[in-house]
Amino acid sequence: MSNQNGYAKDVFSTSLGELALHFLGHGSLRLTFGGKEIYADPFREAADYSALPKADLILVTHHHSDHFDPQAIAAIRTGKTQIVCTAICAENWPGGIVMCNDDLRTFEGISIEAVPAYNIAHKRPNGQPFHIPGEGNGYILAFGDRRVYLAGDTENIPEMKRLGKIDIAFLPVNLPYTMSVEMAAEAARMIRPRIFYPYHYGETDLSLLTALMKDEKEIEIRIRRMA
Repeated sequence: MSNQNGYAKDVFSTSLGELALHFLGHGSLRLTFGGKEIYADPFREAADYSALPKADLILVTHHHSDHFDPQAIAAIRTGKTQIVCTAICAENWPGGIVMCNDDLRTFEGISIEAVPAYNIAHKRPNGQPFHIPGEGNGYILAFGDRRVYLAGDTENIPEMKRLGKIDIAFLPVNLPYTMSVEMAAEAARMIRPRIFYPYHYGETDLSLLTALMKDEKEIEIRIRRMA
């Protein structure tokens, strides 16, 4: 299904009404629920934000420029928009609501949990991980009885085993910054979502991921345009 702006859209029922997921591209998503517009990691190369509805809530996973894009944020922000972000992002965006790993907040009845997102194996030439533990967040959002996991930029880290019930998971698959297809498949097996969307996947051959997941009959992998 596509919305009026041409972006793919999937709609799910929840105990509190419909949840619409709009696939903008890269790591950027728009979620519509209960009349509220929620954006994750708006990035101006992923979408024309000037043509999209204004945001009630913006979630920023970390400070890298393809996830924390002040120009994209400005295009959808109003005086009432709440911005949830990391401490590093807040240094450059006054007024942001800082969430650290394991923090929990509520927005208009929607539970928001910040969870770890980082690299273990993939590192820069100087030996520093591309994403350092404690600097970035993934987010788990509870829409009624549906829990949606936006992993941010991460590998298949041990903390994924403790996320609890996840209905819909967005997991990044782009080397060398996040996960290989093998890592993403292992992450999905740890989390066991009902639906698994690869995102932020660049030029990754997702047919390899699909092949790795073919025997996981309880996990539906859905491919949308999220390069």
